[in-house]
Amino acid sequence: MKVLLTAINAKYIHSNLAVYCLKAYAKKYAKHIELAEFTINHYTDFIIQEIYKKKPDVLALSCYIWNIEMVEEVALELHKLLPDMKIWLGGPEVSYDAKERMERLPYLTGIMSGEGEETFLELMEHYVDRERTLEDIKGIVYRENLSKGNEIVVTQCREQMDLSEVPFPYENMDEFKNKIIYYESSRGCPYSCSYCLSSIDKKVRLRNMDLVLRELKMFLDYKVPQVKFVDRTFNCNRNHALAIWKFIHENDNGITNFHFEISADILTEEELEVLASMRQGLVQLEIGVQSTNEETIQAINRKMNLDKLRVAVAHVNAGLNIHQHLDLIAGLPYENYESFRNSFNEVYSMRPNQLQLGFLKVLKGSAMHDFSTQGSITYKSRAPYEVLFTDWLSYEEVLQLKQVEDMVEVYHNSGQFTYSIQYLEHFFETPFDFYQGIGRYYEGKGLNGVSHTRMSRYEILLQFMKELTQMKPMNETAEYIFDSKVLEAILLYDLYLRENLKSKPDFLSSQEVEREIYHQFFVEEEAVKLHVQGYEEYTGKQISRLTHMEKFTYDILKSASTGQVIKKEEYILFDYKNRNPLDHAASTCCFEKTEDGKLHVFDYSCEQQ
Repeated sequence: MKVLLTAINAKYIHSNLAVYCLKAYAKKYAKHIELAEFTINHYTDFIIQEIYKKKPDVLALSCYIWNIEMVEEVALELHKLLPDMKIWLGGPEVSYDAKERMERLPYLTGIMSGEGEETFLELMEHYVDRERTLEDIKGIVYRENLSKGNEIVVTQCREQMDLSEVPFPYENMDEFKNKIIYYESSRGCPYSCSYCLSSIDKKVRLRNMDLVLRELKMFLDYKVPQVKFVDRTFNCNRNHALAIWKFIHENDNGITNFHFEISADILTEEELEVLASMRQGLVQLEIGVQSTNEETIQAINRKMNLDKLRVAVAHVNAGLNIHQHLDLIAGLPYENYESFRNSFNEVYSMRPNQLQLGFLKVLKGSAMHDFSTQGSITYKSRAPYEVLFTDWLSYEEVLQLKQVEDMVEVYHNSGQFTYSIQYLEHFFETPFDFYQGIGRYYEGKGLNGVSHTRMSRYEILLQFMKELTQMKPMNETAEYIFDSKVLEAILLYDLYLRENLKSKPDFLSSQEVEREIYHQFFVEEEAVKLHVQGYEEYTGKQISRLTHMEKFTYDILKSASTGQVIKKEEYILFDYKNRNPLDHAASTCCFEKTEDGKLHVFDYSCEQQ
């Protein structure tokens, strides 16, 4: 008997925690169980061929909104090729309409509904030992023998299990090199957000802390690059969260990054102090805000203190050591275009490293699915069931927000235009208006749907602002007057923070570093070694390949009354060996030229200049 647990992941670097947990829990049948992982980027024919070659007796497929269409296609074709093979589905995408799906897909043998560990173990007992009948297995929907009229049977719901009874799923860590590790220290969520399936399971179950710490130590000892906790609200139990955060801080290996999804408004002073003490890049936080519209928050049954959330995010930001990812959802009840614009600007003002602008997914089993039956929310009939329009947001406005989403991904979340965007924000009424404006520019110029190089994004941004200033007056103040030359200099600075370019792009003007300055740094060697770390054994030529020096010239207003300006020159050394772990920007060192022609350092981190 061969049982094939199969996952179709969103990306190659992802691993499917569910199938590993099922296999670990049914360990006594290990010789009968194989795993197969694919991605949605594989051709369905490839997946079909690979599964066919294995010729399993039972095929069990893990189902989510991002892979269900592919899963159903693969299962359909494999049933034609291997008609005697039993096909089972499981996972959140099939747990809440299992009977209807069985009626629609006659080739399915059954569906595991809800938590799968105990159910899968009992299925193995049924298929391998023949000591259990399907009707005795809780938490499944299955098709009776055709001789009985092809009846679909729904068994009794399965009780929630003790999470500590699930064995550690990662026996061979070598299998997960170059992959993200997903880890679960709790199940369930205390909140009742109507758009989320986790709200169904309101009882939070914690894994035994001794087990958790022992397993985290294995990740740390193995120096895995990243561990993502899939706990729905990681810090809902303060003692649990603190114990884990203190442990990874005290056992930090200098490499592993831990990702947590949290509620920032319930963070305590002690938790904030622990987070502030951590190594730069040790943890990253994902914080769901979703909306700042009070009516919307109430309608989706969400509990959130926005003022406390704002204070907590600012506190974490001040530590300069943690990447923060804040989420918004477009298409929620009572949120129209203007209201979403306000939500966007409020969250943007918190200065997250990433702002995820998502669109409502109406998930089967969620309270939002019931809400949608009232007709106020219309969504796609097929996965991922994304909102099309609502009583408050038209499809035309959804499309405009899609443009904003694309521009936020390119010009904010990429981290490649940080200081350029900060400069440009001064010339728009709000940040949202900037992203809306450049989104419309892409649309008008036919730039959407085109594969752009990183360099072309810089050029498009510069051209957008040049054309915009010719069309209408800018939102200028006495302090900020738009100057395309200033924008070019900041774009060049942003570019060199990320890219070690040895030839400058044609669309950006710049000045060559004088030969004597270059000689002082990269030929005499001693000068540059005073200002960069970790290059003790490098020659000047080697250092020049891992660094870059750029000259910037700009005007400073000396007298507001007379308008007198003076020219100022700065030389910035970009060090690509020593990058910021949060945004991967090169470290920088700023110099001024003294009267004797030598460079004098005045700032070892000139990013705020």
